[in-house]
Amino acid sequence: MTLHYLIQKEFLQIRRNSFLPRLIILFPIVIMCVMPWVMSMEVKNIRVAVVDNDRTTQSQRLVHAVEASRYFIFTGQKPSYKAALAEVEKGQADIVLEIQGGQCLIAANAVNGTKGAMGSAYLSQIVVSRVAPAAVLAQPSVLMLYNKHQNYKLYMIPALLAIVMMLLTGFLPTLNIVGEKEAGTIEQINVTPVSKWAFILAKLVPYWLIALFVVTACLLLAWAIYGITSAGSLLWVYVLAMLLALFFSSFGLVVSNYSDTMQQAIFVMWFFVVCILLLSGLFTPTRSMPSWAYLTTYVNPMHYFIDAIRTVFIRGGGFEAIARQLLALLAIGLFMSVWAVQSYKKNQ
Repeated sequence: MTLHYLIQKEFLQIRRNSFLPRLIILFPIVIMCVMPWVMSMEVKNIRVAVVDNDRTTQSQRLVHAVEASRYFIFTGQKPSYKAALAEVEKGQADIVLEIQGGQCLIAANAVNGTKGAMGSAYLSQIVVSRVAPAAVLAQPSVLMLYNKHQNYKLYMIPALLAIVMMLLTGFLPTLNIVGEKEAGTIEQINVTPVSKWAFILAKLVPYWLIALFVVTACLLLAWAIYGITSAGSLLWVYVLAMLLALFFSSFGLVVSNYSDTMQQAIFVMWFFVVCILLLSGLFTPTRSMPSWAYLTTYVNPMHYFIDAIRTVFIRGGGFEAIARQLLALLAIGLFMSVWAVQSYKKNQ
């Protein structure tokens, strides 16, 4: 019964806060409506300057193909390679395509390495298909599995669940405890016979319920706006989400137990959250990282969650496909929960 009243107290505090209810409702909506459009590794709007020294029918067809591509912005034909390179130096072009003697030179501005590499690759495909169509027929065909249309939104929406839950179930419990420390109300709990386990559970349970609401809202928005649904069972989506919420809410309490002010707690949380996020494989494959950085993925719960949620959501994998990730998330979450309880001192 004591736990029941403590949980009721937490919900009353959240409801009486003028900001938190709005944040809990609006944050997942904004993330799901905006971020899938902007968090894309697909490179578009690459400005191309063309130098056509041949002036043949075939070269003009190549120029028109570049102009018609949705990936490029055609900045016009330049009289010479030097003039086109000057456009690059001024920031008015990203790639130069020079056609001379039946050969093509592609010069890309690689200050932005991703844009330069992807842009030159796109342009090379157009050149090969227009200049040497017989070679294109000899190339092997590629069949995309699961995400056949390479829809980047389908790839990113499961990962956005992790970002939303990390911020809501990680930061809110942290600021809750530290806020009570600064206000002095936590001393009223410390002088009661409430056990540490009951106190910590009362802090965690409301945010686990918030996590359920957030996941449901994000899934509904993904279906309503983008027509994207999970290929696998929603049960595993919710199980993975709750295990991630267990870790981040417990981790937030650990940080709050060692922090005395909100400013200190925010800086510590932000430091760890950024490291966890960037080393998780959310944006780039973890195998692309150096070997010493890849070792951190073995203790990174976000890595296990993103790997598992994409397996369920995109590939339709079941328990056998995500068993390793489930066990890892459960072990890390339980370890962090025990740490949260042990680090809380009632005499603080």
